[in-house]
Amino acid sequence: MKKRAPTAGSLPLTRPPLERMLRIHQAVQAGGNPNAVTLARELEVSTKSIHRDLEFMRDRLQLPVEFDSRRNGYFYTQEVSSFPTLQITEGELFALLVAEKALQQYRGTNFEKPLLSAFKKMAASLPDTISLNLSDWEKTISFRTSAEPILNLQNFDALAKATVRRQQLKLIYRKPGRRETEDRIVDPYHLANINGEWFLFAFDHLRKAIRTFVPARILAVEPTGEKFSRPEKFSLERQLRDSFGVHSGQEEHEVVIRFDASVADFIREKKWHASQRLRELKDGGVELTLKLSGLLEVQRWILSWGGNATVVRPTELMELVRQAAGKILSPKPL
Repeated sequence: MKKRAPTAGSLPLTRPPLERMLRIHQAVQAGGNPNAVTLARELEVSTKSIHRDLEFMRDRLQLPVEFDSRRNGYFYTQEVSSFPTLQITEGELFALLVAEKALQQYRGTNFEKPLLSAFKKMAASLPDTISLNLSDWEKTISFRTSAEPILNLQNFDALAKATVRRQQLKLIYRKPGRRETEDRIVDPYHLANINGEWFLFAFDHLRKAIRTFVPARILAVEPTGEKFSRPEKFSLERQLRDSFGVHSGQEEHEVVIRFDASVADFIREKKWHASQRLRELKDGGVELTLKLSGLLEVQRWILSWGGNATVVRPTELMELVRQAAGKILSPKPL
């Protein structure tokens, strides 16, 4: 692998700590009883760095390295067959690079620093035997978000920490379409990024049920001083199983939508819902069947296809789409 200097916000590719420890391992394994002074001189670093490397080798890599005061040097107390480095394939390294690119969507959030720190640690453990033209991959892979959510990072950080620590919160929250705010006491169960948007799933003490909150609409966060126990039965997958997005209803709907041939390939190329069934139509179109607990989110999705999607059933969904289309064609006067 051709090395280069790391750039800001990118996966660092140089690994001097690992290379240095490998050289120390080779010197100790050779039986010459090297000490910190001789190793520091040979590797052109401080004795403090050598002591830190040896401590890491002993405590983290579980290498049986000890100091012999009589010989004034280090030795292995038992046979070591090889240096315990991370083995990684070219495919795994490629996946790692793709994941690093995906981190770009977290730039500016409180996840950026710990995620980059984790990648630095993984990069420091990579072996030197992988051959891959990294510059080509960096030029050909990227992630792009057309609409980024606007977050108050201080509030988001408070939500994330309270969720992990199981701390009850008081939220000042504004519902969509309203100017007035509400005070809500919640037990934050889970923060999820779904299709690029952040959502907080929490037990709302006012509604006595689990509710979904959008962090961008939370104007203030304040701990109540109370702790809570997250129910063992809570599962985000179960919570969203019958929803088309993030909002779960209490109903059961069999939704059937027909897409004409001009957009049918877009429908075939994705899994839109766990319950979906596809039926090919003679005219080249496709019919999509879903089992959902609510209709609002799927109504908005159908409208996004313009006149290329037609609702077959239920009649309630037909009416919702018809009403929305009417409002689009006959906007209210300003």
